[in-house]
Amino acid sequence: MRSCLAALIALILLWPLHAAMAQAGQAPYQVEWVYRIRYGYQDEWWKIFQKYQIAILDREKTLGYVSNYVVVRPGLHTSEDSRWDYRIVITYPNQAGSTHEDEVERALFPDRATLHKQEQRRWELTLNHWDLPIHEIDPHKVSD
Repeated sequence: MRSCLAALIALILLWPLHAAMAQAGQAPYQVEWVYRIRYGYQDEWWKIFQKYQIAILDREKTLGYVSNYVVVRPGLHTSEDSRWDYRIVITYPNQAGSTHEDEVERALFPDRATLHKQEQRRWELTLNHWDLPIHEIDPHKVSD
């Protein structure tokens, strides 16, 4: 109950700041996380990712740090050199919104030893990963 009240207070306090930044014309900031997982371990990896990363993204969204996020998986298969298993596209209200993951993680998961052990396992199952800031462009505008 106390954490729900704290989240509500934080949301009430942060909403005017969020609205002011949107009015000031600060552009949304998007990042794509891409993961390639060891064959046969996608389910185990996903359970750990849901437990920690999805919970953090949900909380960041509640607090207004994240505007939206989308998780996608491929519907078919590709060659091994271009294979990926999960893509998460995160939209922040602005670039500053992308800096709150650590504080939200600490608030949600005070048992740091368990968090680190399970996240270490997730990284052991990850063959390749990258974070890529992405920018939506106007397809009708000439590139600068």
